[in-house]
Amino acid sequence: MREDAKACTFGVESQYVELAAEVFSLLADATRVRIVLALRDAELPVNALAEIVGKSPTAVSQHLAKLRWGRIVRARQEGNRVFYSLVDEHARTLVTQAVFQAQHAVDDHPAHHADDAHAALDGSSPAAGDAEARR
Repeated sequence: MREDAKACTFGVESQYVELAAEVFSLLADATRVRIVLALRDAELPVNALAEIVGKSPTAVSQHLAKLRWGRIVRARQEGNRVFYSLVDEHARTLVTQAVFQAQHAVDDHPAHHADDAHAALDGSSPAAGDAEARR
């Protein structure tokens, strides 16, 4: 079993509580959430990210600098272009779960639960709910 698949055993006095709050603070911006969503499956350059999230390359670069500072994204230079990717699956999972929680705020029966019910009935993978979060 992977370490991150285990139940959280950290207590309220954990040294990581303050750092976790910093992670939430970094992700408490819609543009940064959109950047993480855009980087879920692919490494992308700033201009592509800017087009996807509907912001200027300068604004996206500033958001990426903060996400790099928080070790949520990494940069890779290829010639004169810089490509960004997620450091690991944790930010992807955190943002996906936040989107699922947001669905609960507007819908009593969010789509990600309907996908889980269908998967339970036909034995397929519950990954279909993740497809809804990508939209």
